[in-house]
Amino acid sequence: MLNIARKTFKRVPSFQDLLQGRMTHPDISVDVLVIGAGPTGLGAAKRLNQINGPSWLIVDSNETPGGLASTDVTPEGFLYDVGGHVIFSHYKYFDDCIDEALPKEEDWYTHERISYVRCQGQWVPYPFQNNISMLPKEEQVKCIDGMIDAALEARVSNTKPKTFDEWIVRMMGVGIADLFMRPYNYKVWAVPTTKMQCAWLGERVAAPNVKAVTTNVILNKTAGNWGPNATFRFPARDGTGGIWIAVANTIPKEKTRFGDKGKVSKVNANSKTVTMEDGTTIGYQKLISTMAVDFLAESMGDTELMPLTKQLFYSSTHVVGVGIRGARPDRIGDKCWLYFPEDDCPFYRATIFSNYSPTTSPRPRRSCLLSSSRTAPSPRALSPRRVSESSMKPVNNDTLLADSIQGLVNTEMLKPGDEIVSTYHRRFDHGYPTPSLEREGALTQILPKLQEKGIWSRGRFGSWRYEVGNQDHSFMLGVEAADNIVNGAVELTLNYPDFVNGRQNTERRLVDGAQAFAKAQQ
Repeated sequence: MLNIARKTFKRVPSFQDLLQGRMTHPDISVDVLVIGAGPTGLGAAKRLNQINGPSWLIVDSNETPGGLASTDVTPEGFLYDVGGHVIFSHYKYFDDCIDEALPKEEDWYTHERISYVRCQGQWVPYPFQNNISMLPKEEQVKCIDGMIDAALEARVSNTKPKTFDEWIVRMMGVGIADLFMRPYNYKVWAVPTTKMQCAWLGERVAAPNVKAVTTNVILNKTAGNWGPNATFRFPARDGTGGIWIAVANTIPKEKTRFGDKGKVSKVNANSKTVTMEDGTTIGYQKLISTMAVDFLAESMGDTELMPLTKQLFYSSTHVVGVGIRGARPDRIGDKCWLYFPEDDCPFYRATIFSNYSPTTSPRPRRSCLLSSSRTAPSPRALSPRRVSESSMKPVNNDTLLADSIQGLVNTEMLKPGDEIVSTYHRRFDHGYPTPSLEREGALTQILPKLQEKGIWSRGRFGSWRYEVGNQDHSFMLGVEAADNIVNGAVELTLNYPDFVNGRQNTERRLVDGAQAFAKAQQ
């Protein structure tokens, strides 16, 4: 296996190569180069290290691995994930890898999701469309009326919805669309639902059962938990970023270049070299890139790819955090995360981060009051809260923190007298890869063209598929890219997201993924 793998990667320069000056003499040469040490890049590195065949190297411009799944710490000691991440998994391999990195029972907390939607002054249990029994009677009538119309229309329709907006109306009706789905998703994606396709949905949006919803309305009951993250894990220490630091510690340090020496300046697909910002050149036979694919095309200077990447849309994300002093107030309770479709706050989601792990907030600090020393109540971390931004939904960066705090007051998450002891605000230019109407047309050209050049572009913005953009998906995109390069294995996560996220998932966790896929195709 070792000899075959190494032989696969050897390349003898042709006379044409020499004439065109394509072959260079890089400072470092490897069979597989991995750009980026987020979950996708670490997944690739982990798998390449296990295969023990091709030589490899992973580079990242950040000193600390984790990418978009990292964790920041404020000067006051509050931890904030750069996104509201939790661990739930579609893959046994993923579970095994993170359990190897954090193997002790005390390394983790396990939570049952407690999540609500703030609507018309009420906390409606998630998913909203299954729990309209919590709404005022007038809104219940509108929602049920719309669901009945949608059900009748679905019985006679012989076409599939083309846009996310059509899907919403077809599945849930106009009442729920206007009250929740349209305004909420505009806040999330920063584009109207009419400009999004619906093939990405899969398990991410619950379709309501009209009979069950009506029964719950009559009996004034709520529906139970739904979805793959109804139960989730969270690390006991160091936030989500601690997971990926621990995973990175399981791969050889000599095969990593992080920080200043890991910054990529240029990718030359013809000579198969990457030039680092410090001038070092790295030669490769195959490249796994987790860079945003539009940045990758620019770094390549590829005039064919760059116009294609302009067809891909994304929104920027602002992560805003507020730390308050004091014991957990009853209004926060044991909630995990909350959704906000209305315009009384700029954020669409809030996470009660201190409910995930007590270590996300600093320990009680000593404070001096009237010359007597006393212990202050433990501070609590509210959120991080996320705010999306695009050309269709601009954000005032200068006032966003103040606007968010006022939004917390408006939604009764904060009281005017609460003591804020820490704030956090960070903007991510590439926040959400939008499942736009143009996406598939662009990706079906971009990804094959890159692969023809020996480049596997994978990850949240590397392959631009939000439906396989969770931490487990992202990790496996890297794992499966490595397996594809070395063994020619099928990349299930990239190419068959419905299978990965579907009912066959249980079967896949028990046996080899390729075997499960083959069985599902029979």
